[in-house]
Amino acid sequence: MKYSFTKDNDWLLIVVTFLLAIFGLIMVFSSSYVWALYTFGDYYFFVKRQAVWLGIGVFLFFIVMHFPFRLYRKISPMIILGSVIILTLVLLIGLDVNGAQRWIKIGPFTLQPSEFVKLGMIIYLASVYSQKQAYINQFIKGVMPPLIVVTIILGLIVRQPDLGTATSILLVTILIVFFSGAKIKHLLFLGLSGAAVFVLAVLAAPYRMKRITSFMDPFAYASGDGYQILQSYIAIAHGGLSGAGLGQSVQKLMYLPEPQTDFILAIISEELGLIGVAFVFLCYTILFIKGVVIGIRCKNAFGSLLAFGIVFQFGIQIVFNIGAVSGLLPITGIPLPFISNGGSSLLVSMISVAILANISRVTRQQKRLAEETENRLGA
Repeated sequence: MKYSFTKDNDWLLIVVTFLLAIFGLIMVFSSSYVWALYTFGDYYFFVKRQAVWLGIGVFLFFIVMHFPFRLYRKISPMIILGSVIILTLVLLIGLDVNGAQRWIKIGPFTLQPSEFVKLGMIIYLASVYSQKQAYINQFIKGVMPPLIVVTIILGLIVRQPDLGTATSILLVTILIVFFSGAKIKHLLFLGLSGAAVFVLAVLAAPYRMKRITSFMDPFAYASGDGYQILQSYIAIAHGGLSGAGLGQSVQKLMYLPEPQTDFILAIISEELGLIGVAFVFLCYTILFIKGVVIGIRCKNAFGSLLAFGIVFQFGIQIVFNIGAVSGLLPITGIPLPFISNGGSSLLVSMISVAILANISRVTRQQKRLAEETENRLGA
């Protein structure tokens, strides 16, 4: 589909997205080159891979941005079927890294399918619930059927195990049901059921329980599960207001393990200080507000739910990541969108915003055409 620069494009959304992606690439290099040299003997190991993923992401961004969002509704059954198949393959032939089986190797690339499934679930839920508006207040007929599919997906992800991703999908599901117009008592039931499942999942695995207890008192587990949080504290304290300077982090010198992943915000805080963190927060705030406004302005029920699902998925990931880095939430391993090292996360983030940009573009086109028609009739 040919790309054209038009006034209907949401340029603020596009610019903020690319600012975050470019900033992320810079910080991946700054935070990873010591770890990359130690692990692979190549300063540029992680940033080269991230740059390749960013290039693919940019290419897909401009294609997806012009792909009519309504067509996702037609292919949502295939998306769900594909999600179940790929998650099953992860459990059968996936790579085992540090006791977690979450990745599939395809040639030189390593993919984390659960990242793509998060977006697939949003598309599926937006599609189904946009068609249930007439009886969304009926739990058995309106709310419950899609939750069976959600339960299957969550079960496959928890088996990897990846409780953080499963929790984020569950929360987005509840939010999409809320924006669909479900009754409050149905939402409370879903929330309590989700909380009960979360507690059972934590109690069923001793390592998850240790993460909870170490999060509550990391100093009591300074040499074990609390070590990463304490190193994050040191990085944040060292950065202060203006930071130690780009590339000048001490904690990345083998103190904070794999600093380019889900704890990259600690390195940003150390090198660029609160000013650098404020820049990230500002970009995320603009992205979030734009997403909510797009969802409100879209007159198509599917497009509106899709926009809300995407933007709140971003919001949940950001809160989980910042909460872990600051010690306010348990460590979940959820990456910081656009910034943490990880090809799958970056690719899905780029595609997700491209879908938002398409919804915004279509909405703006419809409004402009309606105004032009009204002006012609008025003349």
